[in-house]
Amino acid sequence: MTTLAFFVLGVYTLALLYITIYCVMQFNLLYYYKRGRRNTPEMIMAEHEQPVQVAVAAGGDSWSSGAGQMTAFAEEDTDAYPFVTVQLPIYNEMYVIERLIDAVAEFDYPKDRYEIHILDDSTDETLDIVAAKVAEYKAKGYNIEQVTREIRQGFKAGALRDGMSAAKGEFMAIFDADFLPKKDFLLRTLPFFQDEKVGVVQTRWEHINEDYSLITRLQALQLNVHFTVEQVGRMNGEYMLQFNGTAGVWRRKTIEDAGGWEADTLTEDLDLSIRSQLKGYKIRFLENIGSPAELPAEMNSFKSQQFRWMKGGAETAKKMLPTVWRSDLSLNQKVHATSHLLASSVFLFVFLAGISSVPLLFFMGDLIEMGFSKNFFAYFLVGLLSIIAIYYVANIQSPANQEKDFGKAVTKFILLFPLFLALSMGLSLHNSVAVLQGYRGKKSPFIRTPKFNIKNITDSFKKQNYLTKKLTWTTIGEGLLSLYFIAAVGGAFYIQNTTFVMFHLMLALGFGAIFVYSVKHLRL
Repeated sequence: MTTLAFFVLGVYTLALLYITIYCVMQFNLLYYYKRGRRNTPEMIMAEHEQPVQVAVAAGGDSWSSGAGQMTAFAEEDTDAYPFVTVQLPIYNEMYVIERLIDAVAEFDYPKDRYEIHILDDSTDETLDIVAAKVAEYKAKGYNIEQVTREIRQGFKAGALRDGMSAAKGEFMAIFDADFLPKKDFLLRTLPFFQDEKVGVVQTRWEHINEDYSLITRLQALQLNVHFTVEQVGRMNGEYMLQFNGTAGVWRRKTIEDAGGWEADTLTEDLDLSIRSQLKGYKIRFLENIGSPAELPAEMNSFKSQQFRWMKGGAETAKKMLPTVWRSDLSLNQKVHATSHLLASSVFLFVFLAGISSVPLLFFMGDLIEMGFSKNFFAYFLVGLLSIIAIYYVANIQSPANQEKDFGKAVTKFILLFPLFLALSMGLSLHNSVAVLQGYRGKKSPFIRTPKFNIKNITDSFKKQNYLTKKLTWTTIGEGLLSLYFIAAVGGAFYIQNTTFVMFHLMLALGFGAIFVYSVKHLRL
């Protein structure tokens, strides 16, 4: 029994240690975010509060820049505008594809200097919807094509790879189907490529339907961290960033020099981002340029997205970490790249911490008799405090949130953050399965996240196509784990040891909520 008690304590402590190290690495990004944010070029642009000016230097230089602000291109000379291919990789997006095509067609950019390629792998009515839209805009003089493939090989990465052969652009702008880019997107992003080392420009995701439900609010809370503290922190610290698969622009030469799009991971965007930066290119993240998008509004779509991101992250880590450590990056850059690539693994340790904490609760009396002090666990609170600070800054102090009512924003944060922690814990089984599959090399298809044109509270996804009908074993497991932690709470009061009671209550809530919403949102 003593050996088993110390084994459980060891597992729990190891899990807490990993989680704490991860949180401290994130806090380091917060340090760089706070230290350097106001010195980035896009912040200078935002401070002037002026629209991007259209100008060209003497001699026809299309990459001119004015004092204190980026400039674009000569309106009277359309040849001064770089030619851009806008790629829209889609698969069965009947509810949202029309609005995306309309948004891209409204770009404030000469029609003869960009082309729209809808890389359409659809198998449903989406094909006809796109064909009608393409015909409509061709009649208006747009350079627009519906590009289809007989075999959907390589999924999104394959579509982007194959689409390159038909693309004429010097730059490749990419948007997923659920995005609504703003009219000035190209004018505000392309000038950053005047730095020849910039291979990618990535914009911040905004949320069309953030206030639709508790699920969308909690997603926004988490995504805001990535699109502020993480991306800006890595940029300011000169660490590796990532292209997020959409709402960004690639220099074509960068894609080619890095080896092109590869479909051997589910996160082709992260994979190519790492390879391009190892080739010496930089990723410029623009915190103050937002690209609105629709968040998954129902639980199973959200879980599908999480599974792809977590498994793809593990696949990319397995593929690229050896190359990263053989590269000429500094030790600090390699350590942060490792933390970045292993980020999805934190769910494994959250799951381990939760599962092992229950038997540890019942072993605690014996351990204390042998001299162990439960105050030891207080050292790991530094991780929780780090995460609270990071999420507070990202959701309260970032430029995107500064115009909101401060009191309401803080109240909202105080209410949502504990629920976010519970939801994250509740996803740990589902995401751990994804991570383990990624490291084991088990292949699975690219399951895209369905969107339903959800913009406000009156919209509904019920009775829509694309809803899953399958009750998975992981969902059943989540329900059982909720009961497991409810029993742990009862056991804590029975043995009069409430050391883990709040932890177990949050785990019970998290797994229970994931289970209930997953079943509720099935298309039965």
